[in-house]
Amino acid sequence: MDGSDVNKAGKCPVMHGGMTQTGGSVTSWWPNALNLDILHQQDSKTNPLGKGFNYREELKKLDVAALKNDLRALMTESQDWWPADWGSYVGTMARMTWHAAGTYRISDGRGGAGTGNQRFAPLNSWPDNANTDKPRRLLWPIKKKYGNRVSWADLIALAGTIAYEVAGLKTFGFAFGREDIWHPEKDIYWGEEKEWLAPSDNRYGDVTDAKTLANPLAAVQMGLIYVNPEGVNGKPDPLKTAAMMRETFARMAMNDEETVALTAGGHTIGKSHGNGDAANLSPAPEAGSLEDQGLGWMNRKGRGIGRDQVVSGIEGAWTTHPTRWDNGFFEMLLGHDWELRKSPAGAWQYEPVSIADADKPVDVEDASIRHNPMMTDADMALKVDPAYRAISERFLNDFEAFSDAFARAWFKLTHRDLGPKSRYFGPDVPVEELIWQDPVPAGRVGYDVAAVKAKIAASGLSIADLVSTAWDSARTFRGSDKRGGSNGARIRLAPQKDWAGNEPARLAKVLAVLEPIAAATGASVADVIVLAGNVGVETAAKAAGFDVTVPFAPGRGDATDAQTDAESFAVLEPLSDGFRNWQKEAYVVTGEEMLLDRAQLLGLTAAEMTVLLGGMRVLGTNHGGTKHGVFTDRVGALTSDFFVNLTDMHYSWVPTAGGLYEIRDRKTGAVKWTATRVDLVFGSNSVLRAYAEVYAQDDNARKFVDDFVAAWAKVMNADRADLA
Repeated sequence: MDGSDVNKAGKCPVMHGGMTQTGGSVTSWWPNALNLDILHQQDSKTNPLGKGFNYREELKKLDVAALKNDLRALMTESQDWWPADWGSYVGTMARMTWHAAGTYRISDGRGGAGTGNQRFAPLNSWPDNANTDKPRRLLWPIKKKYGNRVSWADLIALAGTIAYEVAGLKTFGFAFGREDIWHPEKDIYWGEEKEWLAPSDNRYGDVTDAKTLANPLAAVQMGLIYVNPEGVNGKPDPLKTAAMMRETFARMAMNDEETVALTAGGHTIGKSHGNGDAANLSPAPEAGSLEDQGLGWMNRKGRGIGRDQVVSGIEGAWTTHPTRWDNGFFEMLLGHDWELRKSPAGAWQYEPVSIADADKPVDVEDASIRHNPMMTDADMALKVDPAYRAISERFLNDFEAFSDAFARAWFKLTHRDLGPKSRYFGPDVPVEELIWQDPVPAGRVGYDVAAVKAKIAASGLSIADLVSTAWDSARTFRGSDKRGGSNGARIRLAPQKDWAGNEPARLAKVLAVLEPIAAATGASVADVIVLAGNVGVETAAKAAGFDVTVPFAPGRGDATDAQTDAESFAVLEPLSDGFRNWQKEAYVVTGEEMLLDRAQLLGLTAAEMTVLLGGMRVLGTNHGGTKHGVFTDRVGALTSDFFVNLTDMHYSWVPTAGGLYEIRDRKTGAVKWTATRVDLVFGSNSVLRAYAEVYAQDDNARKFVDDFVAAWAKVMNADRADLA
């Protein structure tokens, strides 16, 4: 109800004034309006633990050995309300973890297991996540016991890892450090489809060409984690599925060997469930009734547990011993001929043409009954795709190599979005340094910061050069997976030094000045770049009449080419930066939308985004030195002129060619300034205008400077996990 449904279903009418359903909102009348919710979610008010809560301090109190022992015990403590297959939960726990981590995508770093987002919509109700609510409920007594000492995010990631250990795998390690969120993530674009499992054609330019999958997506259909297990659009064809697997897993940062290892290892334990009619299931958790208490997909007409579950619709186990870590998957896949059949739920699957009874897995409830194993279209892809087949045969003949490859790939899958090793916590953190962790050596802290700043100030570099270089170095940070940022000074290495957004010629000129300063003072280049930006901000504030000191913490290191996976860094290249009023090309997505996306990845609130952009304009930091949005006659002074002039009704705003605007004097018609969409949105959007008006007030000149400095320091330190 929305306050006007006064006679719904013949019930007594009652008026209420609250907007209490998600189907409508106060802004739904204007669906094309800029949605700032993705920035408002940075607000900490939804966190019930309060601003003073420090998860890292809580982790220090965690008895990791006891927690792991409790998880091991849970694996074989079958519960009547949800009986364990073969008396073991290893399969369902591994699947829960897999599906939590498997949403990660390298393009924007979003998704993954790092936030505990599987507890909320849409992930808690995705078709592909059917019954992942059950292992989370099984984990609840353990979460309740350990409380704040372990987050849901860490517990979900750890449960699958322990499941594999119980099955017999020597895992690569595990790190704690994932902090929970407390509401659905509003920033992640999962696709434009309006129905679950809509055909793949909707997200491919050409469904026969896997590389045409729309960015930043990785899954082939809305509501799937990876690929359709029955084949492209549900039509079995392992070679076509192989092509989609290769692209999808690449977008998760996995190569062919990791793809084969993860697919095979994921299907070495557990089973798929399709022994019944999916039409008999209750709705997904987010659509369930009150009495369902957040549990979904419960059978309303039958038993629906044990052997009678329906999840994917595919039915059966992959191996003879589905609770044991062994080489049974490859032995089964490559040791038999397979033919297409339909599961009891009507899903396409492959079953062996012939198989000895002793090689069949036993029933999950009655060991005297044996069933055919099965393979999905994705499993068969490992057999028919030449590259996948070669890897599969190697793993078949070298179980130790397979186990090591899977353990490493599983660790990568569950830790890719955790960030640098400085964020890792716990006794099982691997010593080995991995290239995908973007390693950065420790930097010096004992040098004379004041002396470095003095050399920078005397270098002759402009405020715009100092600020722009520091910004370009730091803006690559993504809060989604904690990659990028100024630490490591990778802006001086390939590929970043050649990115168009970094103005390579200007960047080379600035680095030629800053690098000798670093060498002469013992500071890292990374620290000097940030200090250069700080010097620029402090100088600009002084020009505006304010003495400020930008907070600074030394200790950044300088990465080498050998420590930099150049290919994986390509996805961090900015294609647009509203803060420097630049786009690489004309895009379908508007400039202001791309500004919001970057601000969200940087962890900025709407107010922080506003003050930073206004300050960057008056500092003259526009890419290429353009004057769009530079609403000031005092370029280089940290004033609030951008907001003062944007909100001044003496001016009108007139569209011109190329998507630009002229700011004209209303009386004379004279052009005063030019602007882009990204500039004018701060006057047109009601929320952003409210922020702009705050900074345009006569009494807030100092507040503007202080807020800019605070937001600037936040961006410069966003990647400093070592400071937490």
